[in-house]
Amino acid sequence: MASTADGDNQVSERAQRFLKVLIERYIRDGQPVGSRTLSKETGLDLSPATVRNVMADLEEMGLVSSPHTSAGRVPTDLGYRLFIDSLLTVKRLATQEVDAMRRRLNDDLGDASALIESTSQLLSGVTQLAGVVMMPRHEHSAFRQIEFLPLSGNRVLAILVTSEDEVHNRIVSTDRSCLPAELERAANCLNDMFTGQDLHEVRRRLVADMKATRERMDQVMLQAIEIAQRVVEVAETAEGADDCFIAGQTNLMEFNELASVERLKELFDAFTEKSQILHLLDRCIAAEGVQIFVGEESGYQLLDNCSLVTAPYGNDDQVIGVLGVIGPTRMNYSRVIPLVDMTARLLTAALRR
Repeated sequence: MASTADGDNQVSERAQRFLKVLIERYIRDGQPVGSRTLSKETGLDLSPATVRNVMADLEEMGLVSSPHTSAGRVPTDLGYRLFIDSLLTVKRLATQEVDAMRRRLNDDLGDASALIESTSQLLSGVTQLAGVVMMPRHEHSAFRQIEFLPLSGNRVLAILVTSEDEVHNRIVSTDRSCLPAELERAANCLNDMFTGQDLHEVRRRLVADMKATRERMDQVMLQAIEIAQRVVEVAETAEGADDCFIAGQTNLMEFNELASVERLKELFDAFTEKSQILHLLDRCIAAEGVQIFVGEESGYQLLDNCSLVTAPYGNDDQVIGVLGVIGPTRMNYSRVIPLVDMTARLLTAALRR
């Protein structure tokens, strides 16, 4: 038995049955549901007056509302929450569908960024909503190897590889041209000094070395440290930068409640700016399993008519990101929830390869 928000009233089994049918019908059609339709679809032999009384009770408890002057009712955020927590029947995904999703991700194995982008497109495609995937977070990236390649003029390409197999490039102009052998010796020296060390510590030591040994260091090594300092700074910035890929925003135009020009502009601005979306995903990163924000539960007014369904993904038994879908509150939760959960599992498996 589920309780209402104030905890003083209990929703009877009969009222729960009416609420379940009403929400399932509203998710399917997007139109207010009337008492006559409910009486027919619940299969209960009740008088019209009894049905109206049950609907009035649900409305009084804040689970449904009557839009405009319509005789029909629509679910509220509180009604959706009761439905999701207590009344929802989640559909099992077909084996063929899971296999197709797995093949899609396996075909796109490459660097992490490409895989994350592909996953957001996969989510959007299978749910017909907006798919969003947070870039993986790595708490401690370490310096693995640095190389210097001479370019035309007094330019050098610095290539830094970290412990997460991420590659960072930076082209730097130097005071004078350097021979390939000189750059190779400088890179070997830096690799001997810093391989396996945390990037933050590497940067600290590079800055300290610049200050302490400037007078007695040869010009090539001095330039190598300056270049390394810049590329490590780029890597650190990338490591600390939050980002996510969002795909399928235009799918939301198919839903009447989101399709006004002003509403879509607000939503697309939020997708472009990303900070609110990332903050919501960040709230889910420490949670286990699927998390659902319905309407106002997100805390962001721009998402008041939307729901966000998320699941964490990981690597080596550690959660490193969150993925999910954004759509209207009347999204098909029974299908969306298992799709989001399975996508997170498949991305976790793909990252382990």
